[in-house]
Amino acid sequence: MLTLFRLAFLASCLLYLVQAQAEPVAEFFGRQGSSHTNNWAVLVCSSRYWFNYRHMANALGMYRTVKRLGIPDSNIILMLADDAACNPRNKFPGCVYSSSAKTLDLYGDNIEVDYRGYEVTVENFLRVLTGRVEPSVPRSKRLLTDDRSNVFIYMTGHGGNEFLKFQDSEEISAFDIADAVAQMWEKKRQVYLPSLSAPTDRVLNACTRYNELFFMIDTCQANTMYSKFYSPNVLATGSSVIHENSYSHENDRDIGVAVIDSYTHYVLEYMESINKTSQATMQDLFDTYDPAKIHSHPGVRPDLFPRSLRDTLVTDFFG
Repeated sequence: MLTLFRLAFLASCLLYLVQAQAEPVAEFFGRQGSSHTNNWAVLVCSSRYWFNYRHMANALGMYRTVKRLGIPDSNIILMLADDAACNPRNKFPGCVYSSSAKTLDLYGDNIEVDYRGYEVTVENFLRVLTGRVEPSVPRSKRLLTDDRSNVFIYMTGHGGNEFLKFQDSEEISAFDIADAVAQMWEKKRQVYLPSLSAPTDRVLNACTRYNELFFMIDTCQANTMYSKFYSPNVLATGSSVIHENSYSHENDRDIGVAVIDSYTHYVLEYMESINKTSQATMQDLFDTYDPAKIHSHPGVRPDLFPRSLRDTLVTDFFG
């Protein structure tokens, strides 16, 4: 009798464990996953001058995050309109920090800037996205994506209603970015394959330049910059609504400027809890948005994106 009781008890324990594990396993396999096979990131700081130090720190913080989560430098296009690390006003030469505690040097020894200084223009940015670059442009400066690529675009700088400044000398509009993304979706990239038997190389037409695209922007009135998107498979988010400023998070008295913007600070703070195998979703990220802490009202535009945000992993774009 005692043996039968023990067997019944063990059976009930086993059934409980199986049922407890069944729900998360079913949830995992029930997710509508991404069909991408590779990730790319385009990270843009469009501001010059020392007093815009925080914009460079924003972009470098995002650069560090996507590299940590697995996107290699070969798949990252980093555009920095200024080099605060080497500015003579910098009391810490060769370093860029995003906090006054200076616990983490974002510039470091292992950074690859693809476009710097006066190379960071509206024209070059649009050429990177659409693939319309001169033949002389090296591979490291090209966005060599295809129809299986998930692309993350991050932009930071000074902006306004449906525009973002580049170098304080020109602007890119919401229409410009929307049309560039549309070209990415529609354009067929020509791929040249060397032929051993034919006198000329074969030309294959690949499909679109992205599978899914995630657009994030930190600037004043940021959400207006994704208001004109009309291409499929695009998810967008920004730091502030129309007629609203985006604010810096922290000032550093040692160097006399703000070192990071509030919206980007809290996004990066959340991303520190993410690793390459994380099951955190984009909805989890967006749920952390707190206007009281950020001092602006971040927005999300999911209407062009086919998957549920609860089925879309953060690492589908960041890693």
